[in-house]
Amino acid sequence: QVQLVESGGGSVQPGGSLRLSCAASGKIFSVNRMAWYRQGPGNQRELVAAISSVGTTNYADSVKGRFTISRDNAVNTVHLQMNSLKPEDTAVYLCNGNIQETRWTRSRELWGQGTLVTVSS
Repeated sequence: QVQLVESGGGSVQPGGSLRLSCAASGKIFSVNRMAWYRQGPGNQRELVAAISSVGTTNYADSVKGRFTISRDNAVNTVHLQMNSLKPEDTAVYLCNGNIQETRWTRSRELWGQGTLVTVSS
């Protein structure tokens, strides 16, 4: 069974940096779009950044210039480098992937369990 497992969350002071990683494991034929979403206290889930299978990226306006999404297709992993963190970046960050498990099955959306990022002085 395919799983997405996040790592790298934690607590940091404003202005600090964190790097999140998400690895897809299990029986995988192809990994298409991968993305990071976040959900802060009392807020709806929002897209933070996404990256296509060929490396095309898009970002939420609130993180442009501060966050960078990247992927390593050889190990089915996506990263989110977060710099100049602000208190309003505090949220549970969730990895999302569009994954095809076999040549003959449709791709489907999978979610990781989430990792907490807290930005506070």
